[in-house]
Amino acid sequence: MRACWLLVLLCLGWPCAQAAEPLPQDIQMVSEHWPEHTNPDGSGLAWDIMRQVFEPAGVTVGFRIVPYTRSIGLVQRGEADAWLGSYRDEISEGVRYPRWPYDADRILALSLLSTPQPTLQSIGQYRLAWMRGYDYQQYLPGISRFQEIERRVGILRMLELGHADFYLDAATEVDEVLREGSDPARFRTTPLIRLPLYVGFADTARGRALAELFDRRMPILVRSGALRPLFQCWQQPYPFDEDMEIPDASP
Repeated sequence: MRACWLLVLLCLGWPCAQAAEPLPQDIQMVSEHWPEHTNPDGSGLAWDIMRQVFEPAGVTVGFRIVPYTRSIGLVQRGEADAWLGSYRDEISEGVRYPRWPYDADRILALSLLSTPQPTLQSIGQYRLAWMRGYDYQQYLPGISRFQEIERRVGILRMLELGHADFYLDAATEVDEVLREGSDPARFRTTPLIRLPLYVGFADTARGRALAELFDRRMPILVRSGALRPLFQCWQQPYPFDEDMEIPDASP
């Protein structure tokens, strides 16, 4: 189940990173289940990346699958060290963000074919829906009408009944939604924006030490090309060939 990660370790010879200060021996991570990204059995692109970041430095990766909003609460209360899939500065209290993202979401707008095709500049004119806690209104211009939903079940029917003009989500999740429908040809997807994905660390001594380790390890892995085989193995676009290679945030 962890063939992608083991492939990278064999290529690199399991390098070790030296920490400037004592580190926890483990990191307890939480995440929503995103297929092939954070699978409950420990497989998936994100888990492979996290193991490659932390375990060569002597920090064992432990994880739990919980709903997204609950994962944030666990980290804010110090009951977990970090959660996956956050957008930069999505949460302001009890959280420490690293400088480096680990991946990027390609955000799509899903609609009926009969709905006018939107652009990033015009999307705010429409009635939108997305999963609770994703807060796309912070990252897309001019958003005023939106609803948050609890589950991805029934999204195609929601669009067919005219309860929303567009459903916004990452490309992999939109693909899952379309696979559940009997006639996906009735729908259209429109790319809107690419949003870097971050690990949100707890603002605790453990969390700060682990965030600093993450920011030491990521530029080494990216600039050496060590993460590229993971993205290839999971058939996902490699995000670090463009503007994500050099973070724009201060430490």
